[in-house]
Amino acid sequence: LSSIISYIGTGARKQTVIEGRARPSDLCELAGIFNVQTLQDVFGPPTLAGIFQNVTLDRIKKARTSAGMLMSDERIDAACAGIAIISMLFSYPLIELGLVIAAGAQLTGWLYSFNLPKLR
Repeated sequence: LSSIISYIGTGARKQTVIEGRARPSDLCELAGIFNVQTLQDVFGPPTLAGIFQNVTLDRIKKARTSAGMLMSDERIDAACAGIAIISMLFSYPLIELGLVIAAGAQLTGWLYSFNLPKLR
C-alpha cells in the first residue's frame, strides 16, 4: 500500500515539474535535497510566487541523491509492490527476505520525507 501511495505522489510531483509549476517541496522530494539554499543553487532561484519554472526531469535526475531515490523513484516503488504481490502468491525464504527489504526501503523513504523542510 505504501509503494502505491508513493508511486501516485511521485507521478503528481513529476507532472507539476513537466507543467512548469514546481514548488520547492516538489523539488525537495524528487531530488532529495533537504536544504533550501542548496535547492536554489542547483535549480536556480524561484519566481516571486515561489515556482521553479526552468526545471526539467533530467536536471532533477542528475541532482538526485540517494534520499531522493528512496522517496520518489517509481522503479523502487514498482519493485516493492511486485515483491509484495509475489509474497502473497508464493512462500519461500528468499521472498520473505525480499519483502523485508522492500518494507525497509518504503519505511526509509517515509522517514526521509518527514525530514523535508516545511515549504509552501
